[in-house]
This record gives sequence, structure tokens and C-alpha cells, in this order.
Amino acid sequence: MKIASVADVKSHFSNFLKESKHGPVVVTRNGRPTAVLLSVDDENEIERLTLAYSPGLQKILNLARRQIRDRSGIKHKDFWREVENKTR
Repeated sequence: MKIASVADVKSHFSNFLKESKHGPVVVTRNGRPTAVLLSVDDENEIERLTLAYSPGLQKILNLARRQIRDRSGIKHKDFWREVENKTR
């Protein structure tokens, strides 16, 4: 993992993009981490990263986890039956 200041990244952006292929590049501002440059190989990886940080998706997942914990969700087989019915 490489660590670089915002100023360094701004002036050598292309080099840091190349570095990110070998591991994350942590970008710092005033000595504190502020961002991370990650190399992505395909569109699926971009989609996974975007979804992982989506507030809307996180809200849905947290609600689902609570429902599972409280046993107030629907059964697995019922879920898939509903999905199959809606795709017909």
C-alpha cells in the first residue's frame, strides 16, 4: 500500500494510477487519510464498489438483517416463489 499527499497525487496522477494496480494508494490531506485510489479491472468490479457504498442499498440491507434477526421477514422458499411469479 502506498501513501501520498493530495499535492503529490495532483502533480503525478498518472503515476499513482499505475501504482494502484499493485495495491491501494491512500491519499492524505494534512497528514490524514482522505481518499483511496483503487485499480479496477472490469465493469462488474466498479458496480460492486458503487453498490457497497450506496446509502440506499445499505438501508435495504440493514432492514433485511433486522427482519432476519427478528424473524419478521419472509421464508427463503416464499421469496423465490414470489420472484418466479413476477418474472413470468
